[in-house]
Amino acid sequence: MNNINSGETWMKGLLNEKQARFDKIKEGGGKKSIEKQRQKNKLTARERVDYLIDNNKPFIEIGAFAGYEMYGEQGGCPAGGTVAGIGYVSGRQCVIVANDQTVKAGAWFPITGKKNLRMQEIAMENHLPVIYLVDSAGVYLPMQDEIFPDKEHFGRVFRNNAQMSAMGITQIAAVLGACVAGGAYLPIMSDETLMVEGNGSIFLAGSYLVKAAIGEDIDVETLGGAETHNAISGIADYKCATEHECLDKIKAIISKLGRPVFAGFDRVESISPARNVKDIYTIMHANNTRPYDVAEIIECIVDAGSFSQFKEEYGKTIVCGYARIDGWAVGIVANQRLIVKTRKGEMQMGGVIYNDSADKAARFILNCNQKKIPLVFLQDVTGFMVGSRSEHAGIIKDGAKLVNAVANSVVPKFTFITGNSYGAGNYAMCGKAYDPRFIYAWPGAKIAVMGGDQAAKTLLQIQVAGRDVSKEEQQQLLDQIKSRYDKQTTPYYAAARLWVDDIIDPADTRKLISEGIAAANHNPDIKEFKTGVFQV
Repeated sequence: MNNINSGETWMKGLLNEKQARFDKIKEGGGKKSIEKQRQKNKLTARERVDYLIDNNKPFIEIGAFAGYEMYGEQGGCPAGGTVAGIGYVSGRQCVIVANDQTVKAGAWFPITGKKNLRMQEIAMENHLPVIYLVDSAGVYLPMQDEIFPDKEHFGRVFRNNAQMSAMGITQIAAVLGACVAGGAYLPIMSDETLMVEGNGSIFLAGSYLVKAAIGEDIDVETLGGAETHNAISGIADYKCATEHECLDKIKAIISKLGRPVFAGFDRVESISPARNVKDIYTIMHANNTRPYDVAEIIECIVDAGSFSQFKEEYGKTIVCGYARIDGWAVGIVANQRLIVKTRKGEMQMGGVIYNDSADKAARFILNCNQKKIPLVFLQDVTGFMVGSRSEHAGIIKDGAKLVNAVANSVVPKFTFITGNSYGAGNYAMCGKAYDPRFIYAWPGAKIAVMGGDQAAKTLLQIQVAGRDVSKEEQQQLLDQIKSRYDKQTTPYYAAARLWVDDIIDPADTRKLISEGIAAANHNPDIKEFKTGVFQV
């Protein structure tokens, strides 16, 4: 019981820490910046989103920790200067992207561009309407070389605008503040543009730059305000007196969209899990240092009685099986860290992928693709088994089969990093590089090429090679390396760089899977499944 309680205390402590950090992020650019918004009769980005979305439906925020601790010298960039996520507007699931004007006047940092592109990717993959709440001064000039010219930089946003339009994905832009320079193309490349009188403005060059460039004296409203673009240029489609009127107009537009054609993923009436979802807190041990049975975690997530294991007695370091989550049919692939009894005694399955488990998981993924069943990956993996026995048995070949199956999978994939996510295990269990529709981390997750202890010892050997270094100096070096490496393995480091979409409460896993499949169901264009060539 003490072990269980220590695990629960550890998890709740991590959740409290996450909440404290998130509360700070929600302040955006700070109280002074928020007060300036108030003086202009403007809402904050989060207030705009809260007013827009349906009250009785969930809002799934994406990238809340984007940019976290990345831009110290520039004063920080909370949430990447953008509040974004998936919410319901007039009963329709939509992608919402809102510039946070309190953060450097809504300027685009490098991570802002990455986050906006991620939101467009979500819209394109799931055929969801997009609502842009625009209030931005454009590119953050001191870092323009990291945001302006490359393929995954600022300009890619407008390319995506055009591609989404061709795909028939609705895009609505509300200009609630500044919309300057290259950013001016975003609302005009959307289907419909709304502007708020007195605050909304669109122009390629502001009044100061116009004066410097051509000597013309002109005020902001005459140059590119709501009246100008509604009555003269014809760029905007609606003029609104207040932000609330503007947001109400968006709700009305969304309410009239035609019904989507669904992919047809199977869903029946939902049944509550056999165990309370918060029992997850008690299953893992403090710091994830001891084995646990992943089947118990699955019991907390799936509909009661729905989980049916595939090849239960074979390849036991990966658990595979069919289940239902909130009524949706799913296939689950989960790493197992259980201690099992063998003829030679007890053996700890420490999240290692063996030949047989790789073979089993690859076969199961093929089955789910054939049946058009979405896949859920629960990652707690230290990598593939090493050593002569595994190498001679063809671990690389079997690992390649699994990676091949994951890479070519056409059904929606949803990844949750519940514990460790190391090395090639990250790839095989559908890490970020393998295009999961959504990827989340639990607060105790660790993401790296290998564990901190192993990495630190390896790096130490490289640094001291050929040198006469005392044991004390070696230990000091080891501690320095491990401290730096451990910081880079935290979920906050990953979430800051958008390697994961968010750090979540484990108890929300079930809800996020259900909402993710609901989003994915909007895209009926499922490709033909092909595995390519691999050794059998």
